[in-house]
Amino acid sequence: MSRIAYVNGQYVPHRKASVHIEDRGYQFSDGIYEVCEVLDGRLIDVPGHLDRLERSARELDLGLPLGRAVLEMVMAEVCRRNRIKDGILYLQVTRGVAPRDHPFPKNGTRPALVMTAKSIPRLRESEKAERGVGVITLPDNRWERVDIKTVSLLPNVLAKQKARESGAYEAWFVDDEGFVTEGSSTNAWIVTQEGVIVTRQATRGILRGITRDTAIRAAQDLQYKIEERRFTVEEALQAREAFITAASTLVMPVVTIDGNPIGDAQPGEISRRLRAHYHDYAA
Repeated sequence: MSRIAYVNGQYVPHRKASVHIEDRGYQFSDGIYEVCEVLDGRLIDVPGHLDRLERSARELDLGLPLGRAVLEMVMAEVCRRNRIKDGILYLQVTRGVAPRDHPFPKNGTRPALVMTAKSIPRLRESEKAERGVGVITLPDNRWERVDIKTVSLLPNVLAKQKARESGAYEAWFVDDEGFVTEGSSTNAWIVTQEGVIVTRQATRGILRGITRDTAIRAAQDLQYKIEERRFTVEEALQAREAFITAASTLVMPVVTIDGNPIGDAQPGEISRRLRAHYHDYAA
């Protein structure tokens, strides 16, 4: 079956899906997005994703073209039409189509909405988690408002490419003081030698991951101690475990940082347990 995309009110074949060349997302990266996990045909953590979408829209003074209830219906329909059992749904809203000019377009310009969905084999991701992944560290060269989930991702793209060229799965950004902020498309975590789970506080320095929030709930219920604070690359290298979280990876163990082994260079007990129990706490 051919893939189906949703583009501004219409379901169209994925290969024919398109937007106007003067869409402000294309011209200015003037837009926001969300990525939701699909598990057994059901969208995961939708309330959290839509809460964050609405927050991003408010921060950019960007209107949403559909109400929340209708948006959920379209999301489910895109998954249904694509027959997604396990995978992800991508949703993007831009400020719409208007003659190219930096100021916001005139009132009445309708925001543009597109959605796509694709399958991701769960076995493939599970096998990756069994082995663990590597990360590299890079200077954080992004704008300050990374708490807004915008489509302006060029530094993230370059960081991810650098990671792949280095044989790693992910890149962790490091701020001017030597503290890890987050990954190019994930949140960053460590587990101290004392078994304390540490992740950076969700201020403007990172994106507040929906998977991150669910992982925190799972860790709390499993009686792990959590500290939301900054940590350095040096502390991460001395950690018992490390892992990353995102809708596309869930809880993914990290076994090397810049080529250096973390712990015994095997997925740790805590990250494996969080991954195993993650969906018990997801919405």
